[in-house]
Amino acid sequence: MTTPQDIIRRDVLAMTSYPVPDATGFVKLDAMENPFSLPPVLAAHLGEHLAGVALNRYPAPRPEALIEKIKRVMQVPAACDVLLGNGSDEIISIISLACANPGAKVLAPVPGFVMYQMSAKFAHLEFIGVPLKADFTLDADAMLAAIAEHAPAVIYLAYPNNPTGTLYDEADMERIIAAADRSLVVIDEAYQPFAQQSWLPRADQFDNVVVMRTVSKLGLAGIRLGYLAGRPAWLTEFDKVRPPYNVNVLTQAAADFLLDHVDVLDAQAAQLREERTRLAAAVAQLPGAEVFPSAGNFLLVRVPDASMTFETLLTARILVKNVSKMHPLLANCVRLTVGSPEQNDQMLAALKLVLH
Repeated sequence: MTTPQDIIRRDVLAMTSYPVPDATGFVKLDAMENPFSLPPVLAAHLGEHLAGVALNRYPAPRPEALIEKIKRVMQVPAACDVLLGNGSDEIISIISLACANPGAKVLAPVPGFVMYQMSAKFAHLEFIGVPLKADFTLDADAMLAAIAEHAPAVIYLAYPNNPTGTLYDEADMERIIAAADRSLVVIDEAYQPFAQQSWLPRADQFDNVVVMRTVSKLGLAGIRLGYLAGRPAWLTEFDKVRPPYNVNVLTQAAADFLLDHVDVLDAQAAQLREERTRLAAAVAQLPGAEVFPSAGNFLLVRVPDASMTFETLLTARILVKNVSKMHPLLANCVRLTVGSPEQNDQMLAALKLVLH
């Protein structure tokens, strides 16, 4: 009898699935989600809007009205086009598949977003990780050396980076873009609402740069919508790899409606930026805690014992992310999502029990 072991790739058999813990009953501060729901009146209007969606029809493969609205609201340069994806994850997968020539490589600073490496592996691309400096800033010289040695097809630069929260130096990034004359540079701005700095206005100034964003961190993680902005020459090719109906009708309708009310989401992001400042200052006062600068909606914190800290918070029904085993630079680090004021107070109270 044929078994999966007879058919499935050996490297896939050796993998584990992407871990997503059950958060039922927990204060969920492990996935950088916006903790705020929509105002009730706006949620009711959204429900009415979604009620009119034709669920019996396939979604538009390339919804031009929604794309034009994204361009207008997000101030995408006129010379750039936009490609939609089922979250940033699918866009990363599309890029990997489209660029998977024999022997091609993907390069990114590490520690970084795990899907850069996973998607490369799925597409049979070699992944080259270039360690950050000890303070989690970009090691530009090491990146330039790796570019010269490996000539990667794709380079990912997260702005800011996950899980460190680092906003890389612009001059360092410009050096990397200039050196990457045989590479596509993907600038990942998933956390732009909290960084408030962006390469998107300059996306049309480079031949080899595209900018990737998502509405997930803006407060719409549940609708799974990411987008890629860049010169049409790149996006036309990536569009050939995109599944024809990859963004469902409910996602398209919800995004179209909520882009008309983006001021509500921007106000929530502003509140989270204030909470980030308050939370960082409070955690930094705890014995043994080292808080790293963050331009995201999360904090990377080094503690004396990451496992004990994680388990203590878990006992208090607070779920954070233990990233201490992801990379040697992250030894004894936990990642704390910035939640609502009440959630942050709960997390601080639990942290005080273990850091004393």
